[in-house]
Amino acid sequence: MAQTNYEQTRDKAQLLFLQHDQSGMIEKFHLKHDEQYLYINFVGREYRIDRSTGKIEWSEDGYSHAVQGNFDETLSIFDLLCCSKEGCHLSDRFSRINNLKGTVYSSGLGNDIFQSSVKYFEEDVDNFARACEQLGGIREKVGDISYRIPVYDFLPVILQLWIGDEEFPSSMQILWDENVMDYMHYETTYYCVSQLLSRLRELMASTPEEKENIRKTGR
Repeated sequence: MAQTNYEQTRDKAQLLFLQHDQSGMIEKFHLKHDEQYLYINFVGREYRIDRSTGKIEWSEDGYSHAVQGNFDETLSIFDLLCCSKEGCHLSDRFSRINNLKGTVYSSGLGNDIFQSSVKYFEEDVDNFARACEQLGGIREKVGDISYRIPVYDFLPVILQLWIGDEEFPSSMQILWDENVMDYMHYETTYYCVSQLLSRLRELMASTPEEKENIRKTGR
């Protein structure tokens, strides 16, 4: 079967990863590692990176069976490891991605682009809250349901779900630390949030078939 453009881009990223200093990544992000793999937690799941091929995998059975990372997973992890700035650190101040320094406000990332997930979440808010907590989320005060969730162990986002009424439609806001673009490029925030929402829906899924479909399609 021919590869999709997403798969081709993912595989090119693997080769680019091999050109970077892995020992620097290990030191910078305190990565667990051995001779064959680097390990990193991303949206509540451990991934391993083959140090000789760049292939990213995750598993639910101790790697007796491994699943290759998709486009969003691979690009999110490699952008952090390979392209983050030296001395990157958090400000502990949060903002919508389009309101950050160096961005131009628009209706793009961080506003309406993820609204397709809102209906799914608001139909079962208790299950949504449980899924956030399964990913290590800590309840926040702003929003009808709001959680600070670690995308990586050291880099959180705040997800705010607002339930609609007769006057206003339901909405969701994603807030990033003001220094997030020291860790990744602007477009990578989209990949990270896309994978975060996919993981929440996966945890909320009521049947194995629905769970598998979300893994394959991302929604």
